[in-house]
Amino acid sequence: MNAPTLDFWFDFGSNYSYLSAMRIEQAAAAHGVALRWQPFLLGPVFRALGWETSPFVLQKEKGDYVWKDMVRQCRKYGLPWQRPSNFPRAAVLPLRIALAGAGQPWIGEFCRRTMRLNFAEDRDIDAPETMARLLAEMDLPAHRVIDEALSDANKLRLRRQTETAMEKGIFGAPTFFVGEEMFWGNDRLDDALAFARAQAGA
Repeated sequence: MNAPTLDFWFDFGSNYSYLSAMRIEQAAAAHGVALRWQPFLLGPVFRALGWETSPFVLQKEKGDYVWKDMVRQCRKYGLPWQRPSNFPRAAVLPLRIALAGAGQPWIGEFCRRTMRLNFAEDRDIDAPETMARLLAEMDLPAHRVIDEALSDANKLRLRRQTETAMEKGIFGAPTFFVGEEMFWGNDRLDDALAFARAQAGA
């Protein structure tokens, strides 16, 4: 029997995606669930909904709550936390890298390191030198990986990936899919994994 599969749709600029990205690989393995990393651009999704930026910026009360909640959630999961000085931070280059490497064995570690740079070290993750250093620290061929990420074919692929997210009805991140069943938000990750296991046993 094939393992059930969980699709993880995320953007590196999404603070709640940070919480999921840091634990999802280990959690999926513990549940016997295969994981597919699905990076996409959240900005075009927001614009399609009529928002120029994150609702956490547009709605002051919601934003004030979110930053307090992130302190609590990071403490709960034992994750480092530093509120980004630029939010939501652009992440086009790391998303292109993640999409190009989505099927590679290093994808989980790359995503966790990139998230940590944004949400624990307040670094500009969209800067080529930041990505080159990160990839080199992972003993990956940084220039080759970045060249592939910046290829016209991969740029079009990310655009298509984002269009697919909207076609699937995604309105925020993180979002999880088990088949056509959608789960939204970091606090639904465990429900999505349980649903995947149940489907496999059905």
